[in-house]
Amino acid sequence: MKIKEIIVVEGKDDTTAIKNALDADTIETNGSAINQETLEKIKLAQKTRGVIVFTDPDYPGKKIRHTIKEHVPGCKHAFIEKKDALHKYGKGVGVEHASPEMIRQALREAHLMHEEVKEVITQEDLLAAGLIGGTGARERREKLGRLLKIGFTNGKQLHKSLMMFQISKEEFAAAIQAILQEEEHA
Repeated sequence: MKIKEIIVVEGKDDTTAIKNALDADTIETNGSAINQETLEKIKLAQKTRGVIVFTDPDYPGKKIRHTIKEHVPGCKHAFIEKKDALHKYGKGVGVEHASPEMIRQALREAHLMHEEVKEVITQEDLLAAGLIGGTGARERREKLGRLLKIGFTNGKQLHKSLMMFQISKEEFAAAIQAILQEEEHA
């Protein structure tokens, strides 16, 4: 599998994991404090080939995503679940610990984040689906993030994420239905 876009990762271990999974070029941020030189590389990559941001499912990874989103609009974003990015001996979480298949899957399912979008899914929809406020809301948000391939967000950020990724009412309803069926059979 060859990826046209340049993949932005956090460090050299992530680059090694990506290259073990597929044929791709990477830019390493070397941590969450991205310098101006790295941002310029990402901007150039976005102009010439496109960019997929693929950071760890933790706070520093979210911070890097946010910084890139602010400075380099139009990038795609790939997500991996925390459970799929855990070190086999519990010594950390990161893209470098994911299996080659999980990496390929996350990159295949990369989404474009949009800033200016109309509201399709409302706060009332989130409340009615049991995604905010109430017992089990966090677990449902985790499942929703997995099913829609948008990553996990807290209750306050969920609405914004659904809008940025332009999740349709139909996609949302199908994911909620799957979550409810899973809960029914649990």
